[in-house]
This record gives sequence, C-alpha cells and structure tokens, in this order.
Amino acid sequence: MKKLNLVYIFATSLLALTSCDDFLDKVPDDRAEVNTEDKISKLLVSAYAGNNSNLILEMSSDNARDNGTSYDFDALEQEEAYLWKDQTSTDNDAAQSVWDACYMAAAHANQALAAIEDMGNPASLSAYRGEALLCRAWAHFQLANVFCLGYNPATADKDMGLPYSLAPETQVKPDYQRGTMAELYKHISDDIDEGLPLINDKIYTAPKYHFNKNAAYAFAARFNLFYQKWDKCIEYANAALGSNPANFLRNWYHLVVETASDYETRCNAYINASENANFLLQTAASSSGYIFGAWNLGTRYGHDQTNITRIETYRAPGIWGAWDSPVNVGLYMSHSCWGPVQTLNISKYYGYFEYTDKVNGVGYRRNVYVQLCGDETLLCRAEAYAVKGDLTNALKDMNLWLSTNTGSGLQATQELVNQRYGTYNEEEGTGMKYMDDGNGGPIAASAEKGSAKKHLHPLGFTIDKEGSDQENMIQFILHMRRCQTMQEGGRWCDIKRWGIEIAHNREGQPDDKLLLDDPRRALQLPADVISAGLTPNPRNK
Repeated sequence: MKKLNLVYIFATSLLALTSCDDFLDKVPDDRAEVNTEDKISKLLVSAYAGNNSNLILEMSSDNARDNGTSYDFDALEQEEAYLWKDQTSTDNDAAQSVWDACYMAAAHANQALAAIEDMGNPASLSAYRGEALLCRAWAHFQLANVFCLGYNPATADKDMGLPYSLAPETQVKPDYQRGTMAELYKHISDDIDEGLPLINDKIYTAPKYHFNKNAAYAFAARFNLFYQKWDKCIEYANAALGSNPANFLRNWYHLVVETASDYETRCNAYINASENANFLLQTAASSSGYIFGAWNLGTRYGHDQTNITRIETYRAPGIWGAWDSPVNVGLYMSHSCWGPVQTLNISKYYGYFEYTDKVNGVGYRRNVYVQLCGDETLLCRAEAYAVKGDLTNALKDMNLWLSTNTGSGLQATQELVNQRYGTYNEEEGTGMKYMDDGNGGPIAASAEKGSAKKHLHPLGFTIDKEGSDQENMIQFILHMRRCQTMQEGGRWCDIKRWGIEIAHNREGQPDDKLLLDDPRRALQLPADVISAGLTPNPRNK
C-alpha cells in the first residue's frame, strides 16, 4: 500500500484552529489550551463540514440531463460532475472543497477528543466525546460516498478506501495509507457504536444543528443500510423513530396546502428547526440552492420536467396516481415545484447570500440543508426489511411514508405494488417497463423510453428474481427514496449500492453510459491530493 506525506489534508486544519475560532486566535499552538467544557463545545461547532457534495452528486446521478447548448451551466463543477470528468474546479461545490471541509471537520473532532482525553475523560464531558465521535464518523462517511465505490462485502478487502483521521496532527509530514473499504467502514462503524450511547441532547442550545439522539440514530441507520447490516439498520431506525414514527414524518399537507404558495416561505418551512421530521440541519457555502431553486441559473444540466420529472421521479406515474391529480390526491411534493422546465425542483433549499462587502456586492452563496430526517430514516428501515424478505413490515413502513406524502389516505398492498412495479403487461395495462435499450443496457432519460424502474445489480448480496414480490417492493422503495432525497445527492448513493446502470445524454454526441464496472462511480480525488502522492481512483483509458 502506497504511503504519502499528506500535508495537504491537515495543514489547513491546524491553521483553522488558530484563525477561525475566536477563543484560539492569540495562541499559535492551541491544542493544550482546549481545556474547558466551553472551549470543547465551541470547537465542536467546527466539526461539521462547511461544504457538501449535494450538487456534484446530483449532477452525477440520473436526476440530471443535458438540456442543450442554448443553456449555460452555473459553475464548472456542475458540468464536470455531469460529464463524469475528473474535476478541476476548486469552487465551493467542487470535490476539492468537499474533501477539504470533511477532513477539516474530522480534524476538529480529533482535537476535541484529544482535549477530553488530556482532561482525564471525565463523565461530565462524555456527551461531547460522543458528539466528536459521531462527527468524525460522519465526515468520513461523506467522503466515502463521494470518492469510493459502493461498499461490497465481497470486494471490500481490495476496494480502495480513504485515510481515516484518528488523532490530531503532531508531525509536519505525517504518513498516511489509503487503506481498504473494509478498513474505512470498520472505523466508521466503531466510532458510531462508541459514540451513540454517549449522546445527550441536554448539552445543546440548538440541538438540530448537532448530533442529537434522533440524528445520531438516523445516521447509524443509514450507515448500516449502506454497510449491509440489515438488523442493525432496523435497530437504529427504531431508536430514532420511536414507537410512533408518524411523529417524525414531515407534514406535507401543511407544507403544500396550508403554507403560503411562495417559494421562499416553503423553503424556510422545510428547513425549520421546529419541524419534528428534521433531525440534523447543516449550513454550507454552496450554489446548489440557486441551481436547484426558482431561478434560471445552471439550466444546461438539471432535473428537467419533460424527460425526468414526469417519467422517473415525483411526477412520474406511481401508486399515488398521476402528477396532475388534485393536490389532495397525488404526491404532495409534485405540487410544490418551482423553477424553469429545465431544472424543476421541490421547494426545499432557498439560496441565501452572505455579504462580506455589501457596497461591492461581494460575499458567499450559502444554504441550510436537512442532512438527516425521519422520512428518509423510515425508508432506510423499509429497505432493510425488504432485503431481509420481511415484506410485511416493509409495506407497513412504506404506507406510513405514503400517509404523510400523499393525499386521499392512500395505502398500498402487495398486489397494488405488483400492479404498478411488476412485470409489464401491455394488454392489461399493468406493471412497468425497465428503462433500458431493449438489450438490458441503460439509456438516457427520454419521454419515449424513460421509466422509474431500472435493472438492479446489488453489491455483494442477492434478492429474488425480477418481477418477484421482493424485487417489485424494492423498486417501489427506490422510487420513494429517489423522490425523498432529491437535491441531496442520495440517488447517486443508491445507484452505487444497487449497481444501477445509467446514462447521460450529451447534445450532439452519443449517450455516455455508466455501467456496473465503470470506475467513474467513484469520483476522482482532488488533483492536489494526487500530486501529494495519494493513489488516485482508477480510470479506463
């Protein structure tokens, strides 16, 4: 395994500890000075990454298409992600910024853990220790979702992982190994399992912006779903959702019917900290609120209405009926969309601007995001049940999701799932075609051949054959997850986990197909990191 001097990752972390936090500004080597509960609490505010991967993962997924050269992209990373190119951009939404921000967050978590250890690891600081462990695990999990292939237990001992930061930097030129996916996921799992029992909501003044108990268990559920630990996923989802999960599901009726029909108002309601469904909120320097918003920005590549929204996602035919049904009948989110037809999106994330110089109009685009929520946690549990073959409990969870996401009191049955997502029967008008080229290969989204149903090639585990009750149920869950995680990058993770083959159309060129064995399923590491000596992700020549 190749070693390197990865100064690039952590040199800025030490500088940040001396320049970004007011209580450390005057001390060049600050680590010995983090010696009180208050200082540790403030330090952990910086253990949450200030950039995220939402934009580049959405552009990489089948939630985007090329709308043509008559439109323009907003930032270089938007186009590079859509074209599955190694990224050269260093803007806020680029892979470079995600890498920097996540390792910076891990560095702050490690500094807090070291300070707690130096203070004798007292019981009074155990909750902060729990938060630091969860933050460290979360940062590395986000990195894995961007820069690694999907976790496959059959190949995890060979697939490349990432350096796992376990302690503050004490050397000028530390050596790092990239390691394997098995090692990376084991570290994440260990941090989660150690940190979970220590979480205590009482230490927070703004708990939704920290790993409160619901957020911690929701993270654990999602991670263990990706880790293929189905029983642990269910256990942790149970802990997050409690005995009455409906208490933690978003009230879409209120959001769409009772809230003013105004984009900013609805976005603010979606991210409201008082919303029970919101478990973890985070801020980020990002343009995604503008590109995914009610603006004509970045419309070259996006979630267009004709070829994706009405064919594959929240306005596609589903158990909930046609998208143009009355608001109290169909899928609620399909009635809360804004933006041009080239980039039609749900009213989730409003684009905010932070001025550093109001006179000259200079500043940063910023957003507030829901990183973990009750609705997605419920779907994690439903998927875990379905993969285990417990379709009865999977269906119960799916009907809970339907009860708050659709009108008319819709409740699904296995028969209804089979009728919508089962084997296509043209004479009876039942089932759904797979989205492929007729030979089992992927095609770009199109009104002629598009479908919400795509062939599944799960990594390292098996399910029943295509057209079975189990496969139909999973197709339904993945459709729900695609709608639920829209604009958040979750679809790209599902594409990797389930081995879904997709294609991107390119104006004037053949479709670019991302097949099961395509190494571009792992985004390339930042150029500076590769230059420092870290082994890059492979690419086909």
